[in-house]
Amino acid sequence: MTVKPILNANELAQEEALPKNTITNVSVDNLIFSMHEGKLKILLVKYNRGLAANKWGLIGHWVMMDENLEDAASRVVKQTTGVDNLYLDQLGAFGQVDRYPTRRIITVAFYSLVRFDETRLAMGNNAYEIEWFDVYNLPQLVFDHAEIIKSSLSNLKYKVHHEPIGFNLLPEKFTLLQLQEIYESILNSKLDKPNFRRKILKMNLLINCNEKQKNVAHRAAALFCFDKVVYEQLKQYGFNFEF
Repeated sequence: MTVKPILNANELAQEEALPKNTITNVSVDNLIFSMHEGKLKILLVKYNRGLAANKWGLIGHWVMMDENLEDAASRVVKQTTGVDNLYLDQLGAFGQVDRYPTRRIITVAFYSLVRFDETRLAMGNNAYEIEWFDVYNLPQLVFDHAEIIKSSLSNLKYKVHHEPIGFNLLPEKFTLLQLQEIYESILNSKLDKPNFRRKILKMNLLINCNEKQKNVAHRAAALFCFDKVVYEQLKQYGFNFEF
């Protein structure tokens, strides 16, 4: 495929007007994950202008000239979700020659984990819908965003076996079932309940809060929180959590 170095008049008309002081061929795309209704969900927007108009896609933006890549990704996530204290990590760069229809654009993808109850969603000027989707039941996506999501899920599946990242999706106090749902949602697989609980408790990562759920229709379950010292150690040195 021949890449067009300069846009013609028709292509310029379709292009989104770029903010001033931006790098015109480098963007960040954000995979914003959260747990809701027992499922791992990702936040998508439907764009209202440019080459992505009327299509669902990841939430991204151009990188400013004086902005680090991580700062650009963090800016987008915070403006969209209203969450300040979030887990943010770089997934990788996607720079296939034909990933964008009219010219060469390289995007750096970041993924973040946010607690659903803490989000206060806000759309940018270039979108008219924003919605959480089950990561395994997505609409048709613009450009190569489906490929980026697929790559991020592979990365998350590896991470949950070696880092305690799932806790970034949990409230401060949580049940063992809520924790198991995170692993099942990321791995897209049902886990044996007794085996999961035995192994997670053996890690000495959890502290029993000696409290139970309140105002629930079913039998109240015990609440746990994580040991911050052990949590930081596992974050730094990793572990091998096989089921």
